Amino acid sequence: MPRSLPETPAHRPAREALLDRCFGPARHRKTCELLRRDRNPASGLAFSLLEGESLIGTLRLWHVTAGSAGPALLLGPVAVTPERQSQGLGALLMRHGLAEAERLGHGAILLVGDAPYYTRFGFSRSLTEGLAMPGPVELERFLGLELLSGSLTGARGIVSASGPVESQPDVAAIAALHSSFPMERHSNPTHASAR
Repeated sequence: MPRSLPETPAHRPAREALLDRCFGPARHRKTCELLRRDRNPASGLAFSLLEGESLIGTLRLWHVTAGSAGPALLLGPVAVTPERQSQGLGALLMRHGLAEAERLGHGAILLVGDAPYYTRFGFSRSLTEGLAMPGPVELERFLGLELLSGSLTGARGIVSASGPVESQPDVAAIAALHSSFPMERHSNPTHASAR
């Protein structure tokens, strides 16, 4: 039986391979990707669906600002390995992710996706009519869900990225640390020629 667990760094290679299989390289050019780029998912809201030790699904939510409505989450991507699609696993991930977001006190979730699929979880186009994404999207696919009643009521403006930026290695600090170690000198001529 598949189980949904918090995502760990060890899941990253399998997650990226799964997303490439499901969405192809064009996924990196989507407007939602602009909001996620160089950001960390919202704390406690990145999930891996595992069967045994194999990653078969993923769902992540990200901090955004929903124009005048303020803080919200952006859902996506959600993906299930093609061999296991249409078995309710995406719905399992969705229910788990939405319940966790609500438990953690988040008020609203936005996404760009297939309306007939996401409306069964309560998402609606009417909640995003006053909002705009920072790039092109098909408006009928731009949906919202209120976890707290009224959290998107009257929202106007552009959705923007917020939340923690992905930590990058401090190259200068690494170089300084590396240069503080004495260079090892070898008297072996084989080693000398390799320098």
